[in-house]
Amino acid sequence: MSNTVTLLQAVNAALSFSMAQDDSVVVLGQDVGVAGGVFRVTDGLLPQFGPDRVIDMPLSEALIAGSAIGMAVNGLRPVAEFQFMGFSYTALDQIINHASRISTRTRGKKSCPLVIRMPFGNHIRAPEHHAESMESLFAHIPGIKVVAPSCAQSAYDLTLAAIQDNNPVVILEPLSQYHIKSPLSVSTVSYSLSHSHTIQSGSDLTLISWGSMLSHCRRVTEQLKQQGTSIELIDLVSLAPIDVPALVASLKKTGRCVIVQESCLHCSVASSLASQLQSLVFPFLRGPISVVSSPDAVVPYYQNTEYFLPSVADIHSSCLEALSH
Repeated sequence: MSNTVTLLQAVNAALSFSMAQDDSVVVLGQDVGVAGGVFRVTDGLLPQFGPDRVIDMPLSEALIAGSAIGMAVNGLRPVAEFQFMGFSYTALDQIINHASRISTRTRGKKSCPLVIRMPFGNHIRAPEHHAESMESLFAHIPGIKVVAPSCAQSAYDLTLAAIQDNNPVVILEPLSQYHIKSPLSVSTVSYSLSHSHTIQSGSDLTLISWGSMLSHCRRVTEQLKQQGTSIELIDLVSLAPIDVPALVASLKKTGRCVIVQESCLHCSVASSLASQLQSLVFPFLRGPISVVSSPDAVVPYYQNTEYFLPSVADIHSSCLEALSH
């Protein structure tokens, strides 16, 4: 059975299902209990599962991460929420030095089945630390998996898979897509950790993106389709590890590639991916791999967002340039 729900409702459904199935699954974070989360993602979990499993924490991301790691090492499956990506940086010490290294440090004797959720990205009227795309910070850490859902189905599937995984997983939820409705089937699995997802097959150009930028890429794909161009649109889904074999297979078929991200370019997921793919499929390419991104600058006030973030027109223009080769 399938229905149409928002992305945040899909995450809520996945959390509720997981907690009902497994008593070791707990949720913790700022305002996740009584308030139901800053975006109401955890709404209804407290009355259903009680304060021992839905835990309101003090205003300290380092404490939230450290507590969750301790829980994970001692047999629980915690799901920790950070209210915004911009609030997560004080927890990097815990994530890098402990969560990602527990298994290696103990030679596999201990595991850390930890999930950290946080919204990321812009398109909201808020200061810069509420609207950032710094996914490369997390994707660069060995020992953790990083995924970015883009719709209800991927949010549901990835949340379930992350909770069941015995390794730390960071889930980056695109803030601008929280209230966008899309189909969800709870009886089928369409998305999985460590794999990309082909939204539409094509033969002329491979268009790769993730998170909020996928909505722009869908529009460009439709525009180019009306112009007679066949686009292969791929949701990267997993930012660490990256599903390189699937991407290589696509580029060998199309010979052209545009990668779109909301993040700035320098040391980013897109720039790293472009470099890697360029070396792997160079003989098959008809032209250079292009990257569309935000500039290397601090996120501006929301009045200037439209000049800062990649637009549909920017992506369309980059695709036309790639198709000219």
